[in-house]
Amino acid sequence: MFLRKKINKSGSVSVQIVDKQNGYKVVKTVGSTIDADQLKKLVQQGETIINTAAPNQLKLLSDLSSWEISIKNFLENLHNSQIHTVGPELIFGKLFDQIGFNAIQSDLFRHIVIARLVFPTSKLKTVDYMYRYQGVHQDINALYRFLDKLNDQYKEQIEKIAYEYTRRTLNNNISIVFYDMTTLYFEAEDEDDLRKIGFSKDGKFQKPQIMLGLLVGKNGYPIGYDIFEGNKFEGHTLMPVLKSIQKKYGFKSPVVVADAGLLSKDNLKNLSKQKYKFIIGARIKNEADKLKLKILARAKKLKDGIGFSIIKSKNMRLIVTFSEKRRKKDEYNRLKGIKKLRLRVKYGKLTKASINNRGYNKFLILKNEIKVEIDENKIKKDAAWDGLKGYLTNSRLPAMTVVENYRHLWQIEKAFRISKTDLRIRPVYHYKQKRIRAHICISFVAYTIYKELERLLYKNKAGFSPRRAAELTHNMYALEYSLEDSLNHESIILKMDDQQKLLYRIVYQNSRVSQ
Repeated sequence: MFLRKKINKSGSVSVQIVDKQNGYKVVKTVGSTIDADQLKKLVQQGETIINTAAPNQLKLLSDLSSWEISIKNFLENLHNSQIHTVGPELIFGKLFDQIGFNAIQSDLFRHIVIARLVFPTSKLKTVDYMYRYQGVHQDINALYRFLDKLNDQYKEQIEKIAYEYTRRTLNNNISIVFYDMTTLYFEAEDEDDLRKIGFSKDGKFQKPQIMLGLLVGKNGYPIGYDIFEGNKFEGHTLMPVLKSIQKKYGFKSPVVVADAGLLSKDNLKNLSKQKYKFIIGARIKNEADKLKLKILARAKKLKDGIGFSIIKSKNMRLIVTFSEKRRKKDEYNRLKGIKKLRLRVKYGKLTKASINNRGYNKFLILKNEIKVEIDENKIKKDAAWDGLKGYLTNSRLPAMTVVENYRHLWQIEKAFRISKTDLRIRPVYHYKQKRIRAHICISFVAYTIYKELERLLYKNKAGFSPRRAAELTHNMYALEYSLEDSLNHESIILKMDDQQKLLYRIVYQNSRVSQ
C-alpha cells in the first residue's frame, strides 16, 4: 500500500491510501485540504494507518534513497507542457460560476471573459492566451463568427444575470440608481451609423466614437447598459435606458442620481412627468441673482458638514451644504489659478484668445494699446462660495440623505475608470456593429465579475486590489503527472505564496450559490 495525492476539481488535494496488489484500488481517503500544513498532517495520518494496518508491508517513499532517485528522474523528464497556468480559471472561473454566467453554455464565451479580466487585449491576443494558458486551439475566424452572434443571442440573458447578482448583493434594494455616460473611441477614421465624431470625454475629438450609458446600483454594482451613436446628446439617453431596464425587471421607479451636466431643464421636467425622482448636482453660482443672495445669506451661518434646503418650485428643493475641506480646496485652486493669471498680466502674455471668445466677441480685434487688469472685487465675491455645494431634487428624502446618495456618484465614475484601465475597454478596434456590441457585452460581464472580487477582497480585508489579484493568478500553476505503472494522469496545484493562498481561500470559502 502507498499514499497518493490527488487534486480535485475544487482545487483541494485529497490524500488517499492505494493498494496495487490487484490493480490500483483506493482503500481509504484520509482527507482533503488546500492548506500545505494540513496536507502534511494528512500524510502523517495516512502513514500511521498503513503502518498499523500492515506493518510488514513496504510503502512508497519508505526508502529515502530510492525516493531521492525517483524525484531526480522525475524532474529530469519534466516538460513545460506538463505545467499549466490555472490561476485565471481557478479564481475568475469560480466567480464566473458563482454569479451565474455559467448558465450561458459556451466555453468560448467563458474563455473570452476570463481573458478580458486577466490579459485585457485584442481578440487576436485572446486566441494566443487560450492556447498558452487553456490549452485550447481556437481559430480567430471562428472567434469573430461567435462575436457576430453574441450580442443578439446572449445580451438579454447576460444583463439579467448581472441584474440578479446586484439585486442579491444589495438585498433587493434597487431604490437608488446612478447613471452616467462615457465615450469610447475607435482607432479608425471612417464614420458609420453608430460610430460618429462627437464631443469626446477621452480627448479624441477627431476619432469616431460611441456613447456608453451605464446604470448601476449602490457601490457601483451593475444593473444594465446601452450604447448610442457617438454624436447623440447625453441628456437624451437616460430615459430610454432607465425605462427599458425597469420594464425588463419590474422594480419600482427608483431615485435617479446623475451629474448636473447630464440633465437639462427639459429632461428634469420629463423625469418628473414620468413620476421619477432624481438627485443631481446644482450649479448654484448660475442661479438667479435673488436666489444667490439668499443662498449666501444663509450660508454665513453654516458650520462644517451642515446644510439647508430652499424650495425652488413645486416639489423641487435646492439643498446647499458647507464643507471646510471643500472650502480649502476651492481656495487653493483659485489662488493657484490667480497666481498664473497675474504672471500672464505682468508679462503681457494675454491675447484676444485669452478673453471671452464666444458670441459676438469673435468679431473683436485688439488694436493699439490695451490694458488688461484683474478684477479684485470679483475674486472676493467668488471666495464667498468656497466650500458650498448644491444639490437639486424632487424627492422627499431628508436633506442629508440626498447629499449622502449623491456622494456615491463617484462609484459610477470608478466603474468607467475600471472599464477603461483595468479592463481596457478602449480603444475599440472592431468596425462591425455586431462585434462592437459584443466587445461591450464582454466587458460588462468582466466588470460584474471584477465587482464581486472587489467585494470579497474588501469584506475579508485582503489588503490588495482586484488588479493585484489578477496578477497573482498569472503564476498559479498545476503540474500534470502519472505514477509509475499507472495509465491515469494526475494533476496537482503547485504550492502558492501567501497572497495567492489568501486569494484562493477568500474566493472558495466565500462561495455562494447563484439563484
